[in-house]
Amino acid sequence: MMELYNTILYQPLLNATVFLYNFIPGSDFGLAIITLTILIRVIMFPLTLKTAKSQRAMAKINPSLKAIKEKFKNDSQAQSAAIMNLYKENNVNPLSGCLPLIIQLPILIALYKAFGAGFKPESLDLLYGFIGNPGTINTISLGFLNIGSKNAVLAVLTGVFQFLQLRQNNATMAAVSSDGNKEMQAMNKQMLYFFPVMIIIIGWNLPAGLLLYWVTTTLFSMGEQVYIQRRHGD
Repeated sequence: MMELYNTILYQPLLNATVFLYNFIPGSDFGLAIITLTILIRVIMFPLTLKTAKSQRAMAKINPSLKAIKEKFKNDSQAQSAAIMNLYKENNVNPLSGCLPLIIQLPILIALYKAFGAGFKPESLDLLYGFIGNPGTINTISLGFLNIGSKNAVLAVLTGVFQFLQLRQNNATMAAVSSDGNKEMQAMNKQMLYFFPVMIIIIGWNLPAGLLLYWVTTTLFSMGEQVYIQRRHGD
């Protein structure tokens, strides 16, 4: 299974990264990471849009869903029938938001793995015959950033951008949800502060190149959210 994963996802993404590294003037691996991250996120945008629409639809019917569960709390069969009818009336598929995430996750993991492997000379043995082997990867990006070493400033920035993205996402979901689910709001508030701190702690010991990927995909996600809100929001 792992060999199949490497053949289908990891190796092609590694080759794509090195191809961009060879193609970009100055052989800048940091710019190769940023470019490939954006390209992959653009390709996956239809899946992201589908997930966002599904989440919005589920948030809107959540009050009705809670009312049904309360009304039929002692009759599971009637409750299930009423819930399915609610989904049908609102044209909502509760599983439609899960599939895009399931598809995206292994791709993003492989992308992350490919960027990390790019710093290791032995990984270049996995290059296809038509991809030029640079021999070694220049770890200096943008003329000043060593993407092969730890970078505390970039780790903190990664956490800050993650905080901003979570706050943006929480505000969006609160706007489309008509019920005041205090438990969910409390959990989102905890995650708002806990998750960025964890990212800073983890990122503190990661190469700056991987943090560059993390920052890029976070900023892209924020831009996606703005676009979806303006063009596809109700």
